[in-house]
Amino acid sequence: MTPAAGVPNVLAPLWRWVSARLWWMEHAFERARASGRAEDDTRLRIFFVLALFGAGFFSLALGASKAALFSGLGHGVGYVQVAPNARADVTDRNGRVLAMDLVHYGLYLDPDEIADKKGTEAAILSVLPDVVPARIEKVLAGDKREYVEGGLTPEQKEKVHDLALAGVSFEEESARAYPLGEMAAHVLGFAGKDGQGLAGAEKALDAEIRQAAAKNQSVPLSIDLRVQGALQDELQHASEMHHAIGASGIVVNVRTGEILGLASYPSFDPNAAGTANPAAMVDHAAATVYEPGSVFKVFTLAMGIDAGVANVNTMLDARTPLALGGQTIHDYDKDNAMLPLWEVFTHSSNIGSARLGLMCGPDRMQRYFKSFGLLSAAPSELFESARPIVNRNFSENVVASMAFGHAISVSPLSVATGMSAILNGGIYRPLTIRPLAPGQAPAAGRRVIQASTSRTMLNLMRLNVTNGTGGKADIPGYRVGGKTGSAEKALGGHYVRNKLVSSFAAIFPTDGPLEEDRYLVLIMMDEPQGTAETGGFATGGWTAAPAAGRVIERIGPLLGVQRVLLPSDTGPKPPVDPRTLTGEEG
Repeated sequence: MTPAAGVPNVLAPLWRWVSARLWWMEHAFERARASGRAEDDTRLRIFFVLALFGAGFFSLALGASKAALFSGLGHGVGYVQVAPNARADVTDRNGRVLAMDLVHYGLYLDPDEIADKKGTEAAILSVLPDVVPARIEKVLAGDKREYVEGGLTPEQKEKVHDLALAGVSFEEESARAYPLGEMAAHVLGFAGKDGQGLAGAEKALDAEIRQAAAKNQSVPLSIDLRVQGALQDELQHASEMHHAIGASGIVVNVRTGEILGLASYPSFDPNAAGTANPAAMVDHAAATVYEPGSVFKVFTLAMGIDAGVANVNTMLDARTPLALGGQTIHDYDKDNAMLPLWEVFTHSSNIGSARLGLMCGPDRMQRYFKSFGLLSAAPSELFESARPIVNRNFSENVVASMAFGHAISVSPLSVATGMSAILNGGIYRPLTIRPLAPGQAPAAGRRVIQASTSRTMLNLMRLNVTNGTGGKADIPGYRVGGKTGSAEKALGGHYVRNKLVSSFAAIFPTDGPLEEDRYLVLIMMDEPQGTAETGGFATGGWTAAPAAGRVIERIGPLLGVQRVLLPSDTGPKPPVDPRTLTGEEG
């Protein structure tokens, strides 16, 4: 026997060996028959069959071993096909699961197999009361098997299965689950039944989440679930206490730009997004714009000091209201005095801030406020980030009003982004919901103020808590700084005195090198009401500041901020020495 045509020469020796073995086997059969020993012939044939089966099983075993060891299963590659709507787990920065895909079931009915249609409908509704009866009736009135309800949990499926109803069947389907319910609902968002991200991080990182599912990986957010829990809990508590119609809170590491917590009140359960109140699904932190009020004085003072227009000792006239064309600016608390700039800040003087804004002028204000990111939507991954409402004409009236947080409406996310730049050493960088890897440097950003101006603002923020309007946010040992805000809402073309947007922007710790971690806590409340405990006041110092303080007290230990008690924390406040407020000597 000669090798078949086309067989490579390298296979010729192997082919000759196989041919020789086959001829030997055939001759062995012939010799056994010729010798008259039939049992030898049978043994040889059995041995031959066993050898063939053994070779076959050995080949299968090799293939199975290769598939198990080298297919890439568990590493996102290989033979497993990922469902087209599959989404990866979303976790917080510490790996705690916030969103996951779980197997759910679709319920199907086949009318041809159901004799007692009314009884079947009643039985299903007894264990699935949320199913719309009209859906069941429509399917039962037809003549083919059809889908009735989806998203059934394994427990719900078992309840229906235990009814032992004819014509009832199930099919597996993937569904998104949020095991913590309302926790981090607005920053996390939700996905639809088709696996498409529809809001929050689920939409912002949609492609990334889908790709991670194919690789059997998870997608972490910058959110710290412990910080988020404290923020959301205190925001809800304060909002309910003061009967606010809405509220938002943000916690940011100003050095890195990472958002550690973001909450909006009221909240919703993303597991039931389809039936949630649409008003509760609005992310007030990113998607709602407000006239922020006096927290904006942080930007005005930073502008004036950085531009060299003023310093902490510059005297500003707050003796009488400031009259401009068609507008008169008053102070909430009447000082009727000449005030140094540091007292304009601690007394939250609208008159003094407006005068500083006018000293800076429209061109400078537009340039600085643009650099702080206040004239455009916050550059976040979140699609909900809203554009501000800004007057294109920076007239004298607009400049004076913007200086104390009126005549401009911005989102809390924009305020937090710009204020982080002022308090981190002067570098503007977008806030992010993506965590930095250990040892990873933050985004380069761009410088918007001098480092010395940043230090001065940190000192002024601290002074405002120890000696000014932010005292109710002070947590001994954490060197908290902050600025209050209380903006009258404009309704029907005029400001309404008893409808406020009350806020507090806190920063801690205010001491230490500028390049170290420090944390911004921003609380904004929409139309809070005064209580007996607040003496009827609903301003930021009475509503938002205490909430920010409680958040700081809870998250400080979690963030590793060392609590150091100073003499001023327990004793009388020392007199203010303006020389200690400047960045050069601070």
